Amino acid sequence: MTISKTILGILLMFCISVTSYSTARPDRVFKIYQFPINQIPRIDGQFSDWEKIPDTYTIGLEELNDTRFGNGTNLDPSDYDIDVKVAWVKGLNRLYFYIDAYDDYWDFDHHALGQDIFELVVDGDLSGGTFINQHNGNKNLLSKNELHYKGHGSHAQNYHIFTPVQNKDWAMVWGNTPWIKEFPHYNSASAFDFEHGESGRLQMEFYITPFDHAAFDGFSKSSVSQLKEDDFIGLAWCILDFDGKGKCEAFMNIAHDTKMIYDASYLCAFRLMPLEPEWQKPIAANWSFLEVDRSSRWIQFKDESQGKIEKWHWDFGDNTNSTEQHPKHIYKQGGTWTVTLTVEGPAGKSIRSKVWDVVTQ
Repeated sequence: MTISKTILGILLMFCISVTSYSTARPDRVFKIYQFPINQIPRIDGQFSDWEKIPDTYTIGLEELNDTRFGNGTNLDPSDYDIDVKVAWVKGLNRLYFYIDAYDDYWDFDHHALGQDIFELVVDGDLSGGTFINQHNGNKNLLSKNELHYKGHGSHAQNYHIFTPVQNKDWAMVWGNTPWIKEFPHYNSASAFDFEHGESGRLQMEFYITPFDHAAFDGFSKSSVSQLKEDDFIGLAWCILDFDGKGKCEAFMNIAHDTKMIYDASYLCAFRLMPLEPEWQKPIAANWSFLEVDRSSRWIQFKDESQGKIEKWHWDFGDNTNSTEQHPKHIYKQGGTWTVTLTVEGPAGKSIRSKVWDVVTQ
């Protein structure tokens, strides 16, 4: 019996074991808030979208540690203070950020890296390991220049985000993929009323697109991280606080290890949270399907309903049905089919039909 490539691929998906991983601060898992799809945050500098997020998602100065200059955990909020919220939207492979920061001396007139920076590192698939050319394990075989193009920033991405930005791009991407900081892979907006050298409050919102593989030669050769509910990603940030004359007086970071800037194994674990209860429907039917083998008209259906489900009823549109949760169905003839799933549970009944999505030949 010959197994088609499609079927073999599906079988392999179920057989591959989950890769183990390590993160910084293994006793701490941070949360990423899920916005409902009808409340996608606007990147407009107004920030009201973030007010609905519970305080339990706020990550403040108390989570940071100065790991370069010896201040440890004795960080002074009158010198620098920050709250960060991270969010996502199911179905959009983007990470949204809100920063609310105070500095007693905002330093942002330098044309290069000598200014206040929010340095963000993301590893969308928890692949871990080094991701910059200086620490590449193949540097004895290839030059740093070659390694820059072959992998610097490919499996994890480092953004030096300028706070605030003036007369330059919003961020420096440390690696071979400057295109990832361009729209539509990112967008940002900020609000502040201070001048260089003054104290004050900065608010900023932005999103980035994480990549399992970001290629030097562009988006078409890259692989976007697929963000899924309850999955974990690697994420960390640090603050470089400059207070004039090119002097960086602090390296405050959430990973509690300076290696976070170049080794994704030293990032923190962040969980992509489900919707908060207030946004969840008590019961809602939904489903998807996969064409396993076109020649035999084999369709695999998957229940994706929300709520406590006790009964399933599938109408495949060809006068056949099933009460399985995830049924396999083989159509006897070609056609365009309206498939309907009805689910029942303690909260009642819900129906979801899809018209002519399923097509057989």
